Amino acid sequence: MAEIYFFEDLTVGLTAKFSKTITEADIVLFAAVTGDTNPMHLDAEYAATSIFKERIAHGMLAAGLITKVLGTQLPGPGTIYMSQTLKFRAPVKIGETVTAIVEVAALHPEKHRATLKTVCLVKGEPVLEGEAYVSVPSRAAITKAAE
Repeated sequence: MAEIYFFEDLTVGLTAKFSKTITEADIVLFAAVTGDTNPMHLDAEYAATSIFKERIAHGMLAAGLITKVLGTQLPGPGTIYMSQTLKFRAPVKIGETVTAIVEVAALHPEKHRATLKTVCLVKGEPVLEGEAYVSVPSRAAITKAAE
C-alpha cells in the first residue's frame, strides 16, 4: 500500500513521480473515454500532414499521469483536486515514456491545502508544466472524527 501523507506530514520540496510508456492502446482508450477523436491522435495519414509529421498522444493523457501521483502518492489517498494549470510544451509520441513529477511548492495550513508544482518529462525535457492546488486530509481532523 502507498504511504499516506496527511497535511501535517508535508514539507516544501517533497516530491514524488510516476513513469509510464504511452502505447497505441492508451491513446485509443483515452479517445474512447473522452470522445476526443481528433485525427492528430488516431489517423496516421492525417497526422503525417501536420507539423508533428506523426500521431501524437492527447495532451490530457499525459496530464492525467499527474492525477495518479496526487491520488496515490503525494499527497495520496483522500487528496481533493481543486485546480490545475497546464502549459503544453511539446508533443508526446507513441512509445515515449512520460514521467510525471509533483513537488510541494507551498503549504496553506489554515485550510489544509497545498500548492504543488507539476511537470511531465520525456527524455528529461518538459512536455507540460503547471501548478496544482489541492485539499489534503489532516491527521488531526481524522483523529477528531474517529473519537
